[in-house]
Amino acid sequence: MSSGLELENRYCAHNYHPLPVVLARGEGVYVWDENGKKYLDMMSAYSAVSHGHANPRLVKALTEQAETLCIVSRAVYTDKLGHFLKLACELTGQDMALPMNTGAEAVETAVKAARRWGYESKGIPDNQAEIIVCTGNFHGRTTTIISFSDEKEYQKHFGPLTPGFKVVEYGDAEALEKAITPNTAAFLVEPIQGEGGIVIPPRGYLQRCHEICRENNVLLLADEIQTGLGRTGRLLACDHEGVKPDGLILGKALGGGIMPVSMFLGRQDVMDIFVPGTHGSTFGGNPLAAAVGMEALNIIVEEKLPERSMELGDYFLSELAKLDSPLISDLRGSGLFIGIEIDPALGSAREVCERLMDRGLLSKETHETVVRLAPPLIVSRAELDWAVEQIREVLQEMDEVRLAS
Repeated sequence: MSSGLELENRYCAHNYHPLPVVLARGEGVYVWDENGKKYLDMMSAYSAVSHGHANPRLVKALTEQAETLCIVSRAVYTDKLGHFLKLACELTGQDMALPMNTGAEAVETAVKAARRWGYESKGIPDNQAEIIVCTGNFHGRTTTIISFSDEKEYQKHFGPLTPGFKVVEYGDAEALEKAITPNTAAFLVEPIQGEGGIVIPPRGYLQRCHEICRENNVLLLADEIQTGLGRTGRLLACDHEGVKPDGLILGKALGGGIMPVSMFLGRQDVMDIFVPGTHGSTFGGNPLAAAVGMEALNIIVEEKLPERSMELGDYFLSELAKLDSPLISDLRGSGLFIGIEIDPALGSAREVCERLMDRGLLSKETHETVVRLAPPLIVSRAELDWAVEQIREVLQEMDEVRLAS
């Protein structure tokens, strides 16, 4: 009988470079492979599994709703969606929301909203709207989204690309101010760049960008798909600087690691540009997703996951900072959203992750040089201590091999 790895390599398009492990089960902060080996999950599906695998409350919400009503489309009203959106808006301070499924869909929704708002509210001439984005950005992989990436590999042979975007240096508010024109509709930004390598901008950057946008009648759109819902130690990463964006993009953890659930939220005048026929999704806001998403939000609040992330993230960072390894060129993070930069002259992040996998710890490299650490927010201090020890021993092994060669 063929293994899961062999079958996936045979029948699945090779658009990922996964670690060579075939997972079969998950519970809490742990996953098990098809041979029964146990791993501590320090990746959480890029922050989607913040609540832990197979969270009992979420499984209950899913199964109860699945036995009642799953999918009916937005052609009718349902008894769950309104309550879900009300809770999301109240928690984030936004006026209205438009439910979608994946993060990329929610980003596309934000782009459409910004452009239409620019034409109908700001008075930008037709087809002249611009949206400013940042170097190192990652907002998804649809054709429009890769069009404003500065990662050329994402764009190669997928043209013609979508026009209407300007790229400015991430972390440089002055660059944003200089790039704004009367045709600028919005500034789309990640408060912390996750896929970029857990890149944290200078303190005060987001607040200054918010001021610049307000002064120039430009929408500030915050992509909090990875950083939102407790990951960085606050409910939203924007909260660290007291910024309420004009538009907010949520996903990943919103589905509790069980369902693909996303949404674009915003102030009322931005959301009012949508009228019947201007946007839609067959599955967006379905009763099953709404039930799971509502319970995911309730758990975050009731179990104080943002506060837990802040406390344990500070502890984890302090313990990682004690690692005395020449392979580490930088260490950075906020809450349980941490990146270890590996000096490419001395080793690779991929090798670190593969060696950690052999020891029963799962992480994933990003941009070839950064080991990303983002465990479920229910992780314990003892489990973080164990993770630090595995990282210490792997780095020591790699340094010994380097010195011996």
